[in-house]
Amino acid sequence: MANWGKLGSRGNVEDRRSFAPAAGGISLTGVALVLLFNYFSGGDLGDVLTQLQNVPVEQQKNVNTQEFAGEDDYEVFASTVLGSNNDMWTALFSTRGVEYVPPKLVLFRTATESSCGTATSEIGPHYCPTDSTIYLDETFFDELTSRFGAQGGDVAEAYVIAHEVAHHAQNALQIMDEVRAQEQANPDAANELSIKVELQADCFAGLWANSIKDAGVFTPGEIHEAMDAAEAVGDDRIQKQATGYINPESWTHGSSEQRVTWFNKGYDTGKLSACDTF
Repeated sequence: MANWGKLGSRGNVEDRRSFAPAAGGISLTGVALVLLFNYFSGGDLGDVLTQLQNVPVEQQKNVNTQEFAGEDDYEVFASTVLGSNNDMWTALFSTRGVEYVPPKLVLFRTATESSCGTATSEIGPHYCPTDSTIYLDETFFDELTSRFGAQGGDVAEAYVIAHEVAHHAQNALQIMDEVRAQEQANPDAANELSIKVELQADCFAGLWANSIKDAGVFTPGEIHEAMDAAEAVGDDRIQKQATGYINPESWTHGSSEQRVTWFNKGYDTGKLSACDTF
């Protein structure tokens, strides 16, 4: 395990894990699994989130409150990783004379409300630009290891958080606005642009790893957990697992090789300019 205690900053984490949808009513799991399958088969994540806006979250109730009473180790871990990302982006934004406003991270189980609609475990970790919030059910990582064969580990989980913070940075840098304008001008380029956004986020995650590598956080070889996670969520690997075949024309995030390559560009150089996928 990495020595996260070497990092002193903390980010804004809201813990909603003591709340879950009440029994009865619509099955969020069933709906989300169908949408997630469509996404893995080549659909766009934006389309999935749009559809999920129409899925109501049932009235929530407090469950098993003692399990998540107070601040547990995972909340501390998530807050520390988020804080170290915020430190890096604050410094990078300051060189441009721009203020960096940190995002919030919401920990939840099963499903919760977000400004982008319904956040569910099955949709996986994601960033909602409407409320500048990252939504994360940490049980997602169990699926990543059991279903997609990732090695797992705390550094892999930290990479995923850094990737989502990267989307927040892209939004703040107005990269997302530029991408949306390009998509409107050329709808046929939507998948290609989506891949560029995701690979840049992987590179930004590599920048974060580079920013703390001299702080004594990682033990030798531990950074490979992050690379392994990036490889596990490549479009080719996920499509092969979900459908039995690979269709590059429907990719939205990039291949396993591409994701690792761009993470390494950020990690090896530590330079924002190295992450220009456009």
